[in-house]
Amino acid sequence: MTRGQVPARPVVTRFAPSPTGRLHLGHAYSAIRAHDFARAGGGAFLLRIEDIDGTRSRPEHVDAILADLRWLGLDWDGEVVFQSRRLDRYAAALDALKARGLVYPCFCTRADVAREIAESAFAPHAGPDGPIYPGTCRALAPDVREARIKAKPHAWRLDVEAAVARVVADNHGVRPPLTWHDEFAGTVAADPAAHGDVVLARKDAPASYHLAVALDDAAQGVTDVVRGVDLFPATDIHRLLQALFGLPTPEYHHHGLLTGPGGERLAKRHGAPTLESLRLAGEDGRALADRLRGGELPVGFVRTSD
Repeated sequence: MTRGQVPARPVVTRFAPSPTGRLHLGHAYSAIRAHDFARAGGGAFLLRIEDIDGTRSRPEHVDAILADLRWLGLDWDGEVVFQSRRLDRYAAALDALKARGLVYPCFCTRADVAREIAESAFAPHAGPDGPIYPGTCRALAPDVREARIKAKPHAWRLDVEAAVARVVADNHGVRPPLTWHDEFAGTVAADPAAHGDVVLARKDAPASYHLAVALDDAAQGVTDVVRGVDLFPATDIHRLLQALFGLPTPEYHHHGLLTGPGGERLAKRHGAPTLESLRLAGEDGRALADRLRGGELPVGFVRTSD
């Protein structure tokens, strides 16, 4: 498939924001690209609310997301899916990994991890998101684990090395290339080990982004994932989870990001201008969407290349 070409098959894309704040221009750009890709192929555009972070998700932000998308002139197909209503499915998947010995409880705090890394005699390997977890809890004896599980809050981490080995074993000893395809990067060889033993269930949430997104994309029949290039590295972990659960692998389309005047990535925590503020200032949402489609950005904003 050539760059920018819509595949000759049924297309299902999705937009999956977290209701932890108001949407900004970066969200709008990604939603428009996912929406338009589906519509160009006569396919479905789905909306999923990733609200498993119970401490930060807010109902009022859900309402604002729906209002912002309608203001941009975007419509979605079917009912909105809420991750908070799918917790039993995440728990079942985690239990399946526990039964296969592919996850382990982690009792470390962020401070513990930072201290372990600082005290290491060797410089820790840097992953896509910074220094990788040093595996402190991976080698705990079974009786120690059981005692701590009853007494301490804990996350569950994927034993990546064991998981890759299981995929090889399931393939009758033939080491399969864990690859995925991106519209802009071509065929990519996944390297999940570069991320270390990632968290699949947090201490304060029943599932991490990685576990939930891999399961939800498959459950919703998503064929094409259109999202920002900042999530490009995470696809390595998603590809491993797809292999472990026997899930289909979508086509990926990681697009460039909108950045602010100083080149900074637009983010809620950085105070990026919200769609709500633009709407209240009298902007026409459909006209703004059309300008974004044509590559025209508000003064001071830049789009990184795909």
